[in-house]
Amino acid sequence: MRIFWALPVILALIGAASGCAAAQAAHADGPRIARSFDGDWLFLKSDCAGGQRSDFDDSAWRRLDVPHDWSIDGPFDQSNPSGAAGAFLPDGVGWYRKHFSLPESSAGKRVFVTFDAVMANSDVWINGFRLGHRPCGYVTFCHELTGHLKPGDNVLAVRADNSQEPASRWYSGAGIYRHVHLTLTDPVHFEQNGIFITTPHLSPNASHATVHVQSAVINQSDAPQRVSVHTAITDPNGKQAATNESEPQMIAPGASVTFEQELAVAPQWWDVDHPAMYEARSDVRLAGKTVDNAATPFGVRDAQFSPVNGFVLNGRSIKLKGVCLHGDFGGLGVAVPLAAWEHRLAALKALGVNAIRTSHNPPAPEFLDLCDRMGLLVMDEMFDCWLVGKNKYDYHLYFKEWNLIDTRDTVRRDRNHPCIVLYSAGNEIHDTPNAAGAIAILRALVNVFHENDPTRPVTQALFRPNVSHDYTDGLADLLDVVGTNYRDDELLAAQRDKPARKIVNTESGPGLKAWAAVRDNPSFSGQFLWTGADYLGESRRWPVVQHESGLVDMTDTPRAIGYQRQSWWSDKPMVVMVRDQGAVATGNLPGEPQTRAIQPIDWTPNNLAPHPESVLVYSNCQSVELFLNGKSLGSQEAPADQSPRDWTVDFAPGTLRAVGKNGGAEVASNELRTAGKPARIVLESDRPAVGCSWDDLALITARVVDDQGNQVPAATDFITFSIKGSGAIVAVENTDPRCHDTYHSTYYRAYQGRCTAIVRGAAGGGSFTITAQAQGLADGVVVIRTRTPQ
Repeated sequence: MRIFWALPVILALIGAASGCAAAQAAHADGPRIARSFDGDWLFLKSDCAGGQRSDFDDSAWRRLDVPHDWSIDGPFDQSNPSGAAGAFLPDGVGWYRKHFSLPESSAGKRVFVTFDAVMANSDVWINGFRLGHRPCGYVTFCHELTGHLKPGDNVLAVRADNSQEPASRWYSGAGIYRHVHLTLTDPVHFEQNGIFITTPHLSPNASHATVHVQSAVINQSDAPQRVSVHTAITDPNGKQAATNESEPQMIAPGASVTFEQELAVAPQWWDVDHPAMYEARSDVRLAGKTVDNAATPFGVRDAQFSPVNGFVLNGRSIKLKGVCLHGDFGGLGVAVPLAAWEHRLAALKALGVNAIRTSHNPPAPEFLDLCDRMGLLVMDEMFDCWLVGKNKYDYHLYFKEWNLIDTRDTVRRDRNHPCIVLYSAGNEIHDTPNAAGAIAILRALVNVFHENDPTRPVTQALFRPNVSHDYTDGLADLLDVVGTNYRDDELLAAQRDKPARKIVNTESGPGLKAWAAVRDNPSFSGQFLWTGADYLGESRRWPVVQHESGLVDMTDTPRAIGYQRQSWWSDKPMVVMVRDQGAVATGNLPGEPQTRAIQPIDWTPNNLAPHPESVLVYSNCQSVELFLNGKSLGSQEAPADQSPRDWTVDFAPGTLRAVGKNGGAEVASNELRTAGKPARIVLESDRPAVGCSWDDLALITARVVDDQGNQVPAATDFITFSIKGSGAIVAVENTDPRCHDTYHSTYYRAYQGRCTAIVRGAAGGGSFTITAQAQGLADGVVVIRTRTPQ
């Protein structure tokens, strides 16, 4: 199959709009052509000689669409060089080739290809010509194809090399695992990521806000051009709010000019509870004719960090109730569709989370689009190491050559997202004992952040700052906001030494002491909990292949510590019970705090005979009353320090119920029932309908229940999933940290009474039926509608 389209038909851009000539999407009716380049690649999971040549025989290669993470296919193997940090999954070299053709009418156009990220050490060729190399597997990069294309068949080739391991401290995946875009523009066009929108001099009570639009236009033609820029702003309701036409300027061949425009709008504020989004539609005009265009979403909001009031958004102090997230999603690996991210972020928001730290590298651009729409604040982080490596083959090998380039490109890509309130220059950087060298590196990085985005502060997750003297040798004072991991008392002391310092906890354990340090100090901007969700790798020992530190597990089901955090962070009345089984550290790293009660939330212990059980109750209600089989076990008022309420209960089978009350009225309840023997499977979908695009998915949970519908926590039945109709099973996951089965099987063992199938619709619309079967159990069935593209 060959890719072909006729100009000037505009093809829709799927996913994030990050074409090379500008990071913004084309107007639907404009001259820029931007389209997804995800479809119809050829893949070889090994190295090969000559794979870059246009005449290379690739007829035996596997045909697939990207994004694609080939490492998640497995198998898990204790001998894999990635080790426990990489979840014992395979790495190596993978090749991708894509055939496409352009019509004669594309002559005179500039043609660009953008990769949102390739893992890792990628080389790209067009028709055998090497376009360039990019070692970092997390950054977006772009190559111009103009001048290397030919009539008929063209071949784009990509080699991704993950063969040298260990190269990361967590599972990082392999291959072209994010979206690819192709963009055609006029020779006079917006520069790559060349539009920057700011809202200076904001006042929360102002009736108007000034929107400053900075647009860099490049002339790649062979003659001077007289250029103007026209900008129209659309408000969150879809109505035109303001327009402006710049004065024309002459641009010499090969040169670029930056246009400055100011427009006034009646502000609808972007906030965590009301994430209002505007859009700036910009046109490059020659003699009144539009030759390039771009649409840039943005928000109007005022975000400040104060040494007195902490984080201040639109004039009010709020705590950053943040979590750290790695880039994988269980059985999907690191090629994560947008629907999966939406599912995860919604689960975290329900627990009271309002901020995300992208640990420890830049995320996909559409992830930031989603945070914009959902009202989540973001710390956009760049690096896990500088010149001193944490692994033999990690980014320290390339840092000296690439760090400023990667930082510049990422900041320019991301700077229009209202969700981003902090950039981070690094996580637990081991260079800091060498103060002079570390200070020089940090100063250069901070300068690049500020040069490309002067509106946002820079922080860093300092590594044992008292040991390396970061607070006294000048390093910490290069940061706009001082951050550190797990050392809140030291950070507060450093602020007392210099009261002008603004502070944030960049990484925290789950304990109450760490939260209290933030909660009880107005100057403390907030914290980022390790972690928001369980993730692959960083287990440090076989047979465990994941890290169990999340508020939610790998399918986004809340764990006990998630409800604990909800009792501290959420304003919605809640009460949840859990049998306290003591300190557990299944997936924790050496030296990290142990976590209590991460086990299943149930009233079905292994021992069903009478015995005492410790029951923890997480609640933000004024009082909680506990009932066992209808008999009250007493009430407890809310502890002043927000610690969980604790009952010792003489176990009896039946129903344990907790009732939360405010002002004497019931406002929340939670009920646990003792489960009997497994009887049937119940299937539940997180949505009634699903699309057929790559970014659209549904999560189907299979629960093994007794004849009363109670989930059986000890059930380990093998479940077979089948599908009929216009859908497909993408992956299956059971969240067991010791499970080594392939995620691409349709036959999977239940863990703690459940497992999850991830499904996608197929072209053609209609519906599909998913059936789950296990020996001796009644089948589970659910029907999902397939949405057709609009």
